[in-house]
Amino acid sequence: MFFQNLKNSKKVQIRETMDIRKWNVYLADLNPRMGTEPGKTRPVIVVQTDLLNNHHPSAMICPITTHVRPQSNILRVHLQKGEAGLTETSDVMVDEVRAIDNRRFLRRLGMIRRESQKKLSENLQIVLD
Repeated sequence: MFFQNLKNSKKVQIRETMDIRKWNVYLADLNPRMGTEPGKTRPVIVVQTDLLNNHHPSAMICPITTHVRPQSNILRVHLQKGEAGLTETSDVMVDEVRAIDNRRFLRRLGMIRRESQKKLSENLQIVLD
């Protein structure tokens, strides 16, 4: 969907929101970044309850990185290549949990396995306690 910005005569694209579900991985545009926040277009995983999803304009997410840290077992949850549509072995950055506007979601990639869901839930409890 496009609309005409009359002030500076540019076409601006407006993204339609999509169906957001807990434990699903989406490609999201996290730009602009500030300070130590992960930026760029990258995979993220939705960690908030589905009771809020699709009824609230934002979602709690954890960014995903391909900079794997095998020794980190609390601040990272390790995902194998192919899990949830990921093309590389990756880590969920548990300590970077944040809310993003639903319009930042670009497309769904897949859902993480039950074991990864359990580990991520446990690690979030540790970090947020």
